[in-house]
Amino acid sequence: MPPNQEQFRRAMGCFATGVTIITVDFEGEMQGMTANAFASVSLDPMLVLVCVDQKAKTHAHLHARKRFGINVLAENQRAISEHYADPERVDPWDEARFERTQHGTPVLYGALAYLECRLQNAQDAGDHTIFIAEVEDVVVREGEPLLYFQSDYHKLGSKLP
Repeated sequence: MPPNQEQFRRAMGCFATGVTIITVDFEGEMQGMTANAFASVSLDPMLVLVCVDQKAKTHAHLHARKRFGINVLAENQRAISEHYADPERVDPWDEARFERTQHGTPVLYGALAYLECRLQNAQDAGDHTIFIAEVEDVVVREGEPLLYFQSDYHKLGSKLP
């Protein structure tokens, strides 16, 4: 018997990931969404991918703008992740502050890392689109990451010997 969606979701939840906010300037407004389907693709050239639900508002903005940011969240940024995962369910707050790059891409203040990306390719994959982008700028800060595992937020524990 083939797996059902709930079994698939539980299995994927066993893979711990970092948490990112995808940010894009669309008509002068900052748009964003939480994403954990993010990965490095290539070092030369520097390419990354992010998978976005085709129903997400940010999906259309990525196609239109073709430039976006990927903000890797620090362990103290859970509320920001929750808001951008479901802005209608989680009330807005003043905790998230954004700056702009020289290209106008929004950058989350205090993110553990930030990558400014230019869209290279988009490939439909089921109900999502895989956006492949070239990394044009990188900022890395000190700190610990926010993690997502089995449908909940976590932080790093101790290193294994």
